[in-house]
Amino acid sequence: MVEWRHLPGLSPYQTTLAAMEAHVADMQAGRAGEAIWLLEHPPLYTAGTSAKPADLVQPDRFPVHHVGRGGQYTYHGPGQRVVYCMLDVRARGGPNGGDVRCFVRDLERWVIATLAAFNVTGEVRPGRVGVWVPRPDRPGPDGAPGEDKIAAIGIKLRHWISFHGLSINVEPDLSHFDGIVPCGIRDHGVTSLVDLGLPVTLADLDAALQATFEAAFARP
Repeated sequence: MVEWRHLPGLSPYQTTLAAMEAHVADMQAGRAGEAIWLLEHPPLYTAGTSAKPADLVQPDRFPVHHVGRGGQYTYHGPGQRVVYCMLDVRARGGPNGGDVRCFVRDLERWVIATLAAFNVTGEVRPGRVGVWVPRPDRPGPDGAPGEDKIAAIGIKLRHWISFHGLSINVEPDLSHFDGIVPCGIRDHGVTSLVDLGLPVTLADLDAALQATFEAAFARP
């Protein structure tokens, strides 16, 4: 059984990270089970293991936290649902367990199924981790349909237990992304459920995340 936990208010980043690492240690020692935490952070930037200094456009805008998860720069802030996933990758990563790429694909599939609950078509792109939304209403310079990122994914493993996780934009201040090159991708923008014209709340998204979770990780 996965324990679902909602953290109210704005969760301080370093305090939450320490609590997450403590839970992972308890899982490793057999004192705790899998858990998913749903929360918001105050405005901040995080730098993953592949972050490039040039992608931090406004280094003094918000606090910057260098963390051990995969990926590059990302933003967290109010109106964005952060989902920390402390899961057993040996049990969930592919039909034989332990397949990290399959585990990341399942996270993407989970986000896509959650977005579908609001009639939003989320898609993945080769070479880009995360979930994207086609934007035919916003063509690019070449006239081709645009696409915006709505969800970011970045995980770390410790003894086959995942932590960090994903974030989905519900109603954040999208201008806050201007201080970084999100995930190192300069050619596309970011969007949110409210930016797409949907009156979705964080509580609505939480319900959809929980409803779609088991099917996203199910095996034939």
